Amino acid sequence: MAPRQPLLPSFLYAPSKPGGAGGVPDGRGAGGVVAGSPSEPIFGQIKMFSPAYYAACGIGGAAACGLTHAAVTPMDVIKCNMQIDPAKYRSISSGFGIVLKEQGFRGFYRGWAPTFLGYSAQGAYKYGLYEVFKKKYSDMAGPEYAAQYKTLIYLAGSASAEVLADVVLCPMEAVKVRVQTQPGYAKGLRDGFPKMVRSEGYLGLLRGIVPLWGRQIPYTMMKFATYENIVEMAYKHLIPTPKDQTSKPVQLGVSFGSGYVAGVFCAAVSHPADNLVSFLNNAKGATVGDAVKNLGVWGLFTRGLPLRILMIGTLTGTQWVIYDAFKVMAGFPTTGGAPAAVRKEELTEGQASA
Repeated sequence: MAPRQPLLPSFLYAPSKPGGAGGVPDGRGAGGVVAGSPSEPIFGQIKMFSPAYYAACGIGGAAACGLTHAAVTPMDVIKCNMQIDPAKYRSISSGFGIVLKEQGFRGFYRGWAPTFLGYSAQGAYKYGLYEVFKKKYSDMAGPEYAAQYKTLIYLAGSASAEVLADVVLCPMEAVKVRVQTQPGYAKGLRDGFPKMVRSEGYLGLLRGIVPLWGRQIPYTMMKFATYENIVEMAYKHLIPTPKDQTSKPVQLGVSFGSGYVAGVFCAAVSHPADNLVSFLNNAKGATVGDAVKNLGVWGLFTRGLPLRILMIGTLTGTQWVIYDAFKVMAGFPTTGGAPAAVRKEELTEGQASA
């Protein structure tokens, strides 16, 4: 059989030290699997799938989500206002003009503090627990079934992680929406949080948890499962060398490109629930019926969608490259490939015993 021809020219990639594909290194250290790195890891040597490994992944997730969501606050401000008041904010361009005229440049960064804190906490839980659940479900399935049903493992692991991650995100999301869509309500987190607690109680901060789950769980399932599979396809069809023999810059390029494509799918799947979250958090006593009546069924699916696709695509791609860059610095393999339980030697042993 003729060797497979790469779709990318060879000068764009270069072999590097093997570190393992699919999130699992090939070598085993004393007492367990140890993450390898071409340079000194920032945390020293940490065993893969140890509590320290999951904690480090949580730190990487916090950096990835907190920084990126805070950076796209201007787009988020326009998106939320288009969802809440479509009669006034008719388009993206007019929305930017209205905010600039009425609130000045500062208006574009309203709510950045609850955004940063909320999504940092959410990212820590989402990425850290995803690694936990992916490994747990892979071990439960066993090497053969983990390989056969890897997409189901990605979906189940990400959904399980997001259920808990949204509980820590919800209070900050509620404050963020109120600050961004009601000028004069509060200057930011410092006065917005206590004001909302006084008027609606602590439970009021969790009033949007169900629609938040409705938005974030499908979003995260699509985000992780699509990303993992796109990365796998990239190394199968675009790049001629195995992932563990590809240079780190190329791996991070794959992370961004795969993350951006995954983000487009995420935005489309979760957009109706995103409209509901914005509407319900904007006004006390608002219901799902009020949102449908105000936006219409078509508006629920399309209002603010182009801006959200741009925002989420960029945000998701950047999140994955930050997270994987952090994993590289920590001495871990980048994300993507077969589930954690799947190792060549395990599959070989399983086939031999069968």
